[in-house]
Amino acid sequence: MNTPDADAPLSAAAVPDRRLYPRYTVNVQIEIHRDGSDVPMRLETTDLSHEGCYIQLMLPLSVGIRLHATLWLNGSAMKVRGLVVTRHPQFGNGIMFLDFEGQGEVLLNRYLDAIVV
Repeated sequence: MNTPDADAPLSAAAVPDRRLYPRYTVNVQIEIHRDGSDVPMRLETTDLSHEGCYIQLMLPLSVGIRLHATLWLNGSAMKVRGLVVTRHPQFGNGIMFLDFEGQGEVLLNRYLDAIVV
């Protein structure tokens, strides 16, 4: 009987995607501030979804850092609180959106819905 090797690595197809929303490859201007810091970091996203984004950063932030971010979507500022959830050395960070300020979530939904059309 052929059984899978317990030590064999899983193929990418065998690992389920845990994301609730699709990611879109889009460069959006973003400014982040670590909680407790007034020093802004101005960057660009490499992808964006309803629940977060990915930013390129040569010296990535540590997982678990909370931050405030402003993204510019079609000329409108969207403010959000976020959490660093992934770290890839010399490449970047995945940021999960936690809380949107004002109409931030509406702005993001409109922006992403326009990409799909």
